[in-house]
Amino acid sequence: MYAHFNDIINALKGLGKVFTNHELVNKILRCLPKSWEPKATALEEVKDLSTLPLEDLLGSLMTHELRMSDQARNEPKKMTIALKASKDGESDEDKDEMVLLTKRIRRILHDKK
Repeated sequence: MYAHFNDIINALKGLGKVFTNHELVNKILRCLPKSWEPKATALEEVKDLSTLPLEDLLGSLMTHELRMSDQARNEPKKMTIALKASKDGESDEDKDEMVLLTKRIRRILHDKK
């Protein structure tokens, strides 16, 4: 992201538009995805964005990204359920199994909420 951002800023500098460090920091924080909103808010509250160097902001964001990827790797794998397909017409036994499976899935989803 930073390389793309830097290319745009350099092209704008070539056209005569120069941004302050504060403007660049704000632009990066605004373009972050929703999942990064807590980190952006924390940075805004803790740091003085008018004096925060762009390199420090990028270092903080990279550190956060590494932590997020470590957490994603360490999370237990989610269980998946596979249903058996049948070409023949469904029997009453198959319907009963489907009803039981549906109830179990609803119970699991309700417990996770």
